[in-house]
Amino acid sequence: MATKEFYFAIIGHCDQPIFEMDFPVGEKKTKESEGTRHLNHYIGHAALDIVDEHALTTSQMYLKMVDKFNEWYVSAFVTASRIRFIMLHTHRADEGIKQFFQEMYETYIKHAMNPFYEIDDVIESPAFEQKATLYGRKYLS
Repeated sequence: MATKEFYFAIIGHCDQPIFEMDFPVGEKKTKESEGTRHLNHYIGHAALDIVDEHALTTSQMYLKMVDKFNEWYVSAFVTASRIRFIMLHTHRADEGIKQFFQEMYETYIKHAMNPFYEIDDVIESPAFEQKATLYGRKYLS
C-alpha cells in the first residue's frame, strides 16, 4: 500500500504562500521529493482559481475536494478574511482534513492576533510549526 502524503499551504491575499508543510514530517528528503515539492507548489497554485470560484458559490469555509491532478487530490478551506488553506493529498481523508483545517484555522487566528504579525507575512513561528506538526500527526495519519 502506498504511503499517505500530504502537502499543506496557507495562501495569502496576493496568492503568495505564507506557510507550507509536508506530512508526514521527518521523512528524509531525497532529490525526487524536492522535485515533488515544486510540483506540489504548482498544483496548489493552479487550484486557487477553482477555490476562489467555489468560495463565491458557498457560505461554507471547508470546500472539501475541489480538484485532482494525477494522484494528488486538492482540498481547500477559505477563512473569513479570504486566506486560503490548501491541502494536497494522495488518499481521501475528508474528515481528518476537515478537522486539521479547523484546528489550523484556530491556530492561524491566534497567530494573526499577535500585534507584531502583519497579515500576509510569511509565518516563521516555531510554535505555529509545532502546532501544525501536532495536528498533522493527530488528524492526517
